[in-house]
Amino acid sequence: MENARPEDSLERKLGLFPVTNIVIANMIGAGIFTTSGLLMTGLRDPLLLLALWAVGGVIALCGALAYGELGAAIPRAGGEYAFLSRLFHPLFGFLSGWVSFFAGFSAPIAASAIGFSEYLTRAFPGLLSLGVTAGSTEGVIVKKALAISVILVFTLIHARGIEVGAKVQNVLTLLKVFLIVGLIVLGFALGRGDAGNFSRGGGFRFDFGGFKTIGLSLMWIMFAYSGWNASAYIGSEIKDPRRNLPRSLILGTGIVLVLYILINAFYVYAVPPEEMAGVISIGGLAVGNLFGPSFESALSVLIAVALFSSLSAFIILGPRVYYAMARDRCFFPFAGVVHSRHKVPSRSIMLQGLIASVLVLFGTFDQILTYMGFSLGLFPILSVVGVFKLRREGVGGYRMPGFPVIPLVYILAGGAILVLGYFERPIESSVALGMALIGIPVYYLFRRGPRRF
Repeated sequence: MENARPEDSLERKLGLFPVTNIVIANMIGAGIFTTSGLLMTGLRDPLLLLALWAVGGVIALCGALAYGELGAAIPRAGGEYAFLSRLFHPLFGFLSGWVSFFAGFSAPIAASAIGFSEYLTRAFPGLLSLGVTAGSTEGVIVKKALAISVILVFTLIHARGIEVGAKVQNVLTLLKVFLIVGLIVLGFALGRGDAGNFSRGGGFRFDFGGFKTIGLSLMWIMFAYSGWNASAYIGSEIKDPRRNLPRSLILGTGIVLVLYILINAFYVYAVPPEEMAGVISIGGLAVGNLFGPSFESALSVLIAVALFSSLSAFIILGPRVYYAMARDRCFFPFAGVVHSRHKVPSRSIMLQGLIASVLVLFGTFDQILTYMGFSLGLFPILSVVGVFKLRREGVGGYRMPGFPVIPLVYILAGGAILVLGYFERPIESSVALGMALIGIPVYYLFRRGPRRF
């Protein structure tokens, strides 16, 4: 990597609290508010549903522990890009960043923005019939306009600097955590639910078809947990990264694991499994069952606001990957330019906002989610393999507990999920693999003539 001038370098301004908030905000997003009803369609068993959410959380926690050691040893912006480039070969780092560009960050931003527009228009259905155009296309136009607008607003916020963005992020994250905790506490204390729902359902077969369903279910669940590695992407801006980076990953992932299991227990308590199956807006249905229809609209507004937080976190993280790639001459050079006053990779932030807006314009919510599920599981596995290489080299001061069991659990479980998920959904998985392979000639194109771009 070329030596950076001081005015072009990212500054270490973030302590443990804001970095942990970024991890939590990056994890709690559209996934937890949309996937449980879809999962119940295939699983048909509330206890199995809760067990898989717990398994997914343990896998994510194993990954967070491994990334803590990686991030402490390689405290650079870029996450997997920095780890894989340093430990294996720059090609692997580039491919992780290439996939992140199209699936890891821009796609979740688009999905969160679409989720925001869906929940907001659920609360205020009058927005879908403003009389601007005739027919049903007006609703589609309004939703896409709302989604693109919120992407542009938060892109501009984070282009103003990491400190301004972190303050906004802290507020949004706390609101989202309070929302989930409030749902759990009020739902069990005052709601008209049924504990008998936990013992209903069943009939799941643990044959090859059943294990394929489990693999796909865990792939969706791991999408909901994605973000457990968030602070590794901003290693260049964390104060005392050897201490704060591992702690932020472990604290953030542990908090979200507990919240996810409790919120799914809330869903099951509120909704019988046969009614839960196939419902995307499961949060609204649960609140409607427990407290009545009037509360459903209020919750839809709260969830819409909560999705701001995850969208905001993705906008913070993604451009740091493109920044790191550009500084290593593996991406468009303008992506590595740091704003002289705000000290953020502002051009990368704007580029990401543009890509996310294009995805909103031409894609649907389910298409974006399906594509992301496989893509996000590929390169973290290879990064965790890098922990073994770190140990052989004797690099870094932080050592995770439970080595080598912890990284092996993540590697084996992550690999099994991808294989089973591929068998269950080969088309979407093949598209994700194809996108990664396309990056190979692109990498050599950048390396051969990077200054032409």
